[in-house]
Amino acid sequence: MTYQGGCHCGAISIQVQGEIGEVYECNCSLCSKRGYLLWFVDRSQVTVTGESAMATYRFNTHKIGHHFCPTCGCAPMGSAGDKAAINVRCLDAVDVKALTIKPVDGRSIPMAPPAAQNA
Repeated sequence: MTYQGGCHCGAISIQVQGEIGEVYECNCSLCSKRGYLLWFVDRSQVTVTGESAMATYRFNTHKIGHHFCPTCGCAPMGSAGDKAAINVRCLDAVDVKALTIKPVDGRSIPMAPPAAQNA
């Protein structure tokens, strides 16, 4: 199945191939504030239009790029290596109430030492 979505203003659109199984709701400081519901896929399953318009925020270990639209603030995806974390709340025609949501205790994941955060 192909899912379409993107940011609120339309500057960034995404197309994702696959079937949504479980989605993850992390309680870390960023995910909980943004209300992410994440579906992990291979980056090869994602096509992004307007990728050059995306801004990226990295924190803690700086391994994950949290991509968002600097105009409207919506955050349709994140990425690390060959994986993408799709925010299913930014996909069109997905009933989030029908999804299997798995909680993740991201607050319990140790933070990187302060020196490593500035690297």
